[in-house]
Amino acid sequence: MNIMSLMNKASTTGTQTPEVQSRAKHLLQEPRLQRSSPEQSIYYRNPDSRGPVQSKASTTGTQTPEVQSRAKHLLQEPRLQRSSPEQSIYYRNPDSRGPVQSKASTTGTQTPEVQSRRGCINGDGCVRCCVYICVLLTWKRHRRKMAAPSAEQQNGQSDESDLQSPISTNDEDSETGSGEGALPVYLVDLIEKEIGVDLKSLKKVSALLEKLTAENKLLEEQVLTVSSSVPLRVSAALSAAEESRVSLEGLLQRERVLSNTLIQHLQGAQPWADSLGRTLEQLDNTEKHMKYLQCLSRIEELSDSIQQCLITNSIWEAVVAVGSMARLDVGLKQSGCSHLQAFLRETLCFWHKIIKDRLAGDFEELLIQLHWPFISPPTQSLSPPANAQELHSQLELLVAQLLSLQTSDDLISEKPTSVSRVGLPPTTPLSLPVQIMLLPLSKRFRYHFTGNRQTNSLNKPEWFLTQVLMWMGNSSNFMEEKIQPILDRNGADVNAKVELCRGLLTLAQEKLALDAPRLLYDDSLFCHLVDEILQFERELRTTHSYPSTLPGVLHVLLEEVVLQKWLTVERKMAIEKVDAMLSAEGAWSSQYKDISDMDELKAPDCAETFMTLLLVITDRYRALPCPRAQLRFLALQRELVDDFRIRLTQVMKEESRNPLGARYCAILNAANYISTVLGDWGDNVFFLQLQQSAVALGEEELLGPLGVTESGRLASLEGSLFEGLLGLLAEGLLGLLERLRGDMLGRLLEAVMRDVQKKAQPYCRDRWLSLPSQCDQATMSLSSLACPLMLCLRDHLLQLQQMLCLPLFQMGWQDLAERLDLFLYQNVILYNHFNEGGAAQLQFDMTRNLFPLFGHYCKRPENFFKHVKEACVILCLNVGSALLLRDVLRQAEEDEEEPGTPEGKQPSPTSALNELGVYRLAPCDVLILLNLRASWPGK
Repeated sequence: MNIMSLMNKASTTGTQTPEVQSRAKHLLQEPRLQRSSPEQSIYYRNPDSRGPVQSKASTTGTQTPEVQSRAKHLLQEPRLQRSSPEQSIYYRNPDSRGPVQSKASTTGTQTPEVQSRRGCINGDGCVRCCVYICVLLTWKRHRRKMAAPSAEQQNGQSDESDLQSPISTNDEDSETGSGEGALPVYLVDLIEKEIGVDLKSLKKVSALLEKLTAENKLLEEQVLTVSSSVPLRVSAALSAAEESRVSLEGLLQRERVLSNTLIQHLQGAQPWADSLGRTLEQLDNTEKHMKYLQCLSRIEELSDSIQQCLITNSIWEAVVAVGSMARLDVGLKQSGCSHLQAFLRETLCFWHKIIKDRLAGDFEELLIQLHWPFISPPTQSLSPPANAQELHSQLELLVAQLLSLQTSDDLISEKPTSVSRVGLPPTTPLSLPVQIMLLPLSKRFRYHFTGNRQTNSLNKPEWFLTQVLMWMGNSSNFMEEKIQPILDRNGADVNAKVELCRGLLTLAQEKLALDAPRLLYDDSLFCHLVDEILQFERELRTTHSYPSTLPGVLHVLLEEVVLQKWLTVERKMAIEKVDAMLSAEGAWSSQYKDISDMDELKAPDCAETFMTLLLVITDRYRALPCPRAQLRFLALQRELVDDFRIRLTQVMKEESRNPLGARYCAILNAANYISTVLGDWGDNVFFLQLQQSAVALGEEELLGPLGVTESGRLASLEGSLFEGLLGLLAEGLLGLLERLRGDMLGRLLEAVMRDVQKKAQPYCRDRWLSLPSQCDQATMSLSSLACPLMLCLRDHLLQLQQMLCLPLFQMGWQDLAERLDLFLYQNVILYNHFNEGGAAQLQFDMTRNLFPLFGHYCKRPENFFKHVKEACVILCLNVGSALLLRDVLRQAEEDEEEPGTPEGKQPSPTSALNELGVYRLAPCDVLILLNLRASWPGK
């Protein structure tokens, strides 16, 4: 009887038949086939645990008593029906802790829950169990074949051994598909889909098994095919690797053979190579000797050619040959033939001197005929000389020939490039025609301004400087009209007039370099020399249009010793000048006091003279070509400004006992004038360039406390860069000057207020509560007690307007108005109670008398008396408006004290005050003013 008949019988009866029981016992007694490996074992479920328990059969095939008892127990255990078709079947011991808990008592009776879940009552459970067992057997056989497809012992294992492995299918294993012997979810779904719980569907089991068997066989064939193809690929790869190794060994062997052959060949060819090297070295030496001889031959050839040309009076050919010799000299500079170079240079000098002397002699004779040099201003002759055309032709020929000798002349006269003792940068040599034209002028200059001549005087440097300027002016027309066209036609890129100025400046520079050190110990003569040099430089650049790129004579003053002496003398002379002007009788009076249009700043004479002194120092060092030297003079100016500020402070302290005096106001004007002028200098282009130079040079000691970083930041901002450059910001000099100005102005206004407060005391104690109302008076007039106050205030305003400059007076009267506003508000209004007549009188005194005093200086003076003006508005309100305003303000205070109260439709205090024109006073201040009113109903 096969398994299918047993399954059918079990399904029809719902219980286990004796035939099924005997078949199970037969399976238990049947000997087990030996496993293919000792590691493989048979698993079963221990009823007292949830995990699998391994049990290995012995090699004899007999079963252990534990296995036999487990099998008998499974046969006797009732089947439990699953609650859902997706769940698998459990063989449970009532004492186990599986998903289906047994609730039977110790006597063996079962609860209704357990009885209701029995799977064999209706027959459906047995059908499903059988199908599951069949599928499980097939699936487990497939897993063994997949795990070890090449093991024949595993393939031969019997199905009965599978029956001895109980089915461990709890809920977790069936859902996840993990664990030994568990069915995957997709397999359970397949069974339910194909068979289900209908008994008629059992006929599909054989077809399903055949289909699964065919698929299993196909998968086994594929696995066997892949497993059989892998060794072929591995063996092919090993064969290819072996072939590569053999090929590599062959290549290495060939490389060793070739290397040995090459070494032998090189050893055999080394004598030939050595012999060839010696031969090539001999050839190189021979070639050098040949070139050396060729150069000698070329030099001899050029020398013979020059000699022959000079004999035949062919000057042009001789000049061309000398030019070729000069180019050859330039080409030999990089060679190591020192003797050849020396021979060539001596030959070149010899012929160059001969040709130059001949051309120079002819050129000097021609210049004499042209009346060169022009010692005095040239005069225009009415008729040109008869041979003017011939002279012009000779001049052009000689200038052209001299220009051709320029290259050789530069080579002969070249000197090592180094900075001269006067600090001049290296320059290009003068053109040869101009050098010859300077010879007579140089003779005259040395004759008159060197040696023991009376014209050579240390205290008269202007004599030789003026003479040089005169020669430049007298010769400019000749150089521009006669020489410059010839230079242009010959392609010489030089300016004839500038070349002549360069030559004459060389004479002046040499003379100044000798005289300046001799004047360092005489301050007056040194100052005179500096003045003359600066004047000469200014006229040279402006009148004679000397290029700014070329050096003048100011480099003489840039030597460290001379520059330090210049700074010392400038400081000494400036301090002496400041002492003299401060001690002068009219030091604190303005020289423009009688001219109203020019005296807006009302600067005293000492302050104006001091700023003129700073401006003169700036003009002195402005033309210096060295930014570092300019920055040193700027530091000197900073010291002088600080010194003058200290002097102003000292004089101010002496005059502080009388701040309303003319001298005190003059000191205040002086501080304001210096601060204003220094601020205006910030827009000067010269100081902007100096600022950039200081940042580029990184002169921290010259930049003052700001340093390089802060000065660089200031260079990118708008405002007074001169302030930043001098360190005149914040705690700098300009800040100190502004602080001095502010302190002095404050003391001045305090003195005015003391006088005004003294005059206002009777007005403060007036009987404001008992004054008659406006209706009882025919016309309103100024209160008699306010007259001294108004007169005192008017006199002080006129005095300040006369003594202070306009900017200071503007700041002064505005500050005075604000102080007076607070004084009247605190000492007159808040100090008294007012009836209707008192409030009207106060408003009349303020609006018709006090405010017009300041109306001369602005259009709306009441804007500077906001407290007084708004207080008068509150005090002069009619009774009804005052009552309404008081109610609004009191209600607002109550609402603030009780924030939970609902807001009414009453307007806010701020809007109510704004409607009355009150913007400055707070609501609490307005309540105080309302309480000062005496005219309330019921009082």
